[in-house]
Amino acid sequence: MKNFLTRILLAAALALIAFALASSAQAQQADEDPAPATPRQQQPTATPKSPPQPQLPAPPSSADAQTNDAQTQPALAFTGRIAHEEGHLVLKDPVTKMSYQLNDQSEAKPYLGKQVKVVGKLEMKSNTIHIDSIEPLP
Repeated sequence: MKNFLTRILLAAALALIAFALASSAQAQQADEDPAPATPRQQQPTATPKSPPQPQLPAPPSSADAQTNDAQTQPALAFTGRIAHEEGHLVLKDPVTKMSYQLNDQSEAKPYLGKQVKVVGKLEMKSNTIHIDSIEPLP
């Protein structure tokens, strides 16, 4: 009987060790594998029929979504030089080496070539500052 219990405990311990090693190998492999270049499409699965759901309103267009994103962001202060870049006026930040599009070209035009502080909301998708105010720096 003692021999039987020893074998059962040994088998359980080996199964537990094998499970732990397999789990850690999967976790390590997930960390090493880069994200696939194209997203995988989920295969449709059979689901039980449910009562029809009410129609939801269509999502806003991408232009509306971008405007809404900029409106919900807090106003930030950006400093840099107003410059021409690819036919548009941009704010060039010398510290981060970033160029930000400006939504109101006419408001930025008097400051062309000057160091300024722009207060506005950054639209992350298009890297555009929605200008609240511009003031020259000394």
